[in-house]
Amino acid sequence: MSREAILQAIRRGLRRGPLPADMRAMLAHRLSTHPRHLVPERARGERAELVSRFIAQARKEYATVTRVPELAAVPAAIADYLLAHNLPARFAMAPHPELFALPWAERPMLKPEARRAEPGDAAALTLAFAGIAETGTLMLPSGAERPTTLNLLPEHALVLLKASAILGGFEDAWDRLRARHRDPLTDGFMPRNVMLVTGPSRSADVEQTLELGAHGPRHLHIILVDDDSPSEA
Repeated sequence: MSREAILQAIRRGLRRGPLPADMRAMLAHRLSTHPRHLVPERARGERAELVSRFIAQARKEYATVTRVPELAAVPAAIADYLLAHNLPARFAMAPHPELFALPWAERPMLKPEARRAEPGDAAALTLAFAGIAETGTLMLPSGAERPTTLNLLPEHALVLLKASAILGGFEDAWDRLRARHRDPLTDGFMPRNVMLVTGPSRSADVEQTLELGAHGPRHLHIILVDDDSPSEA
C-alpha cells in the first residue's frame, strides 16, 4: 500500500479531507524548525559535569558503568565483564567500523562476531550514537552498522559510549542526529528506528514488583571511553 493510500484511509476514518493550505504550511514550519522546549538545569553544564551526571543517572536506572581512559582499553574491559558474569567469550558485535578497529588481538580469547543478535546470544556489544546526561539515556539509531536486535535479544547488553558523545538533553541528541544525516545523498536518510535506552529492560506491571529483563536485556553495561575529540559515531 502506498503512502498516499494509507493517508487517504486515515482521512476516511477521520471523516476529513486534505488539510487546508494554511494548516499544511504551519505543520511544515513546525517540522522544519525543531523548536526547543524548556531545558532543565540537569541538562546543562560543561562536558565534565555532563559526563558525571550521565554516569550517576545511568546507575540510578540500574545500569552499570565502567570508565576506561582510551579505546585500546575496551577489549580488556569487556573481558573483565564477561569473566565476572561467567559468560562465554563469544558474543555478537555490531558491524561498526569503530568496533572493528578495537585491538581485539590483544585479547585473543575474546570471540566477537560481527552480526545481528540471535535468540541464544548471552551478550552483545554495540556503539552508542549519543548519551543524554539529563536521564542517563543512550541513543541507539538503527542501521546496517547497528542492528536493533543487539539491543533486544541478549540478556547482557554491552554498549560502548564515548564521553565526547555525551550531551545535555534530548534536544541536543536529536540535533546531533539530524546534523549527521543532513544530506541524504552523502550522509544517508534518517534512521527508520531510534531506540532511547535508559537502564535495562524492566517492568512492574505484575503486583507492582520490579522485574528486570521483562522485555529485553536484564543487564545494561556501559563502557565509557574518556576520549578527547568529538565522536562521529
